[in-house]
Amino acid sequence: MTTVHVTVNGVTHRSEVEPRTLLVHYLREQLNLTGTHIGCDTSQCGACVVHMNGASVKACTLLAVQADGAEITTIEGLASNGTLHPLQEGFWEKHGLQCGYCTPGMIMAAADLLQQHPNPTDDEIRHGLEGNLCRCTGYENIVCAVRYAADKIHALLRPTSF
Repeated sequence: MTTVHVTVNGVTHRSEVEPRTLLVHYLREQLNLTGTHIGCDTSQCGACVVHMNGASVKACTLLAVQADGAEITTIEGLASNGTLHPLQEGFWEKHGLQCGYCTPGMIMAAADLLQQHPNPTDDEIRHGLEGNLCRCTGYENIVCAVRYAADKIHALLRPTSF
């Protein structure tokens, strides 16, 4: 067993893990954060995307011990004080999901995209989500949901004039 210290969604955890434990299994099974999904175990689908130290990573490709000392944000950590993150709201408002299995990974990848490109074009959104697969939608509503969030975030940051 190996000791891992991580901060997940603002809460510090100290856990004993088997050295071979994948980060996705650690989050789901030891921390009970089941929003991070296991879709393929090969990094192809993106259902397991989380943020580690501010960057988007696929949790099925990292060992929990590789996250030692890291700050991790999962889909559960995006909402603030009971208020949905603009991306979560966008997926709801623009029907960016059907079964919802890929949605947490899509939202986490999109959040990273919006950090890097606050006002992306539709092509940049599509490119930014290339590592995430959805088996249900035609992706158009996902692009609309990310555009909705980008516009909302931009409006919230825009100073109001009197």
